[in-house]
Amino acid sequence: MVVAGAERQGDTRPGTRRTGPGWVCWPVRSFDVSAKTRRGVLTPGILLIVIALAVAGYLVTRHGKQLLTGSGCQAGRGAAAVALDPEQAAIASTIAGVAHRRSMPPHAVMVAYAAALQESKLHNLSYGDRDSVGVFQQRPSEGWGPAWRLKDPVYASTKFFQALASVPDYRHKPVFRAAQAVQHSADGYAYVQYQPEAAALAADFTGHSAHAVWCWSAGAGPAKANLTAARQGLTDAFGPMSSHRAATPGDDPAMLVRAPRPALGWAVAAWLVTHASSYGIHDVRYAGLHWRQSSGSSGWTRDKGQTSPDVIRAS
Repeated sequence: MVVAGAERQGDTRPGTRRTGPGWVCWPVRSFDVSAKTRRGVLTPGILLIVIALAVAGYLVTRHGKQLLTGSGCQAGRGAAAVALDPEQAAIASTIAGVAHRRSMPPHAVMVAYAAALQESKLHNLSYGDRDSVGVFQQRPSEGWGPAWRLKDPVYASTKFFQALASVPDYRHKPVFRAAQAVQHSADGYAYVQYQPEAAALAADFTGHSAHAVWCWSAGAGPAKANLTAARQGLTDAFGPMSSHRAATPGDDPAMLVRAPRPALGWAVAAWLVTHASSYGIHDVRYAGLHWRQSSGSSGWTRDKGQTSPDVIRAS
């Protein structure tokens, strides 16, 4: 699994150390071994402790929020899976939503993810170089807009895509060149290292890879879903959607969102799942599959009760 935003200088992804076949050591009395030899025998044990501490430090650094709070998200499966913290996942789904609202192609989403990973590791930063802020580290002094608005991922993503759309022939430019044409970074080649990860995330969050995004949380979250706020947040990101509130006897109130295309449906579902803790959403159903906040780490499971294949149900 790749950790979102991990540096690519060398291979910094988590790995395992392999050792050879085990060996048997017969007990030896300490007075039968010289002090020099005893010190040599202790060396491998000390080395293993040092390695274990180094690995633990690496994991806390890269997975710190997930290890300490028991919350996290995953995009993709198997070797292509990308580990995200809840904020990264929510921002990634918002970027995909804004791309849909502005009718931007998947290549544009890849460019946005590569830029966001390089600039902020997909976090909404309130600080940066000089007056840079937000997920794309945009500068108010350079005409991107007021700082307080650039800290809104919807606004920041909108401004990024507006600038990208004005780049001549951006659809056919390599991801790093298109990103540099927007960002004007000191090192335009820095975006290259994130191109593979950006491509994977774009497929997952735009819905072209079905049921590819899920999250889990250690906390129970709000007991009651704030569906009105969730509907507004969804509209802010994706634009007007065909949605309404529904309630049947014996069931919790739910928000129903109609998606004319499966890819859009899964992009909306990913947004709802990654924002579940913010709005108190406990269940998301779509296309015969079901995500539960109470067992989020299990991902999407079969849902025999789903009847409308083009409707996403959140409650």
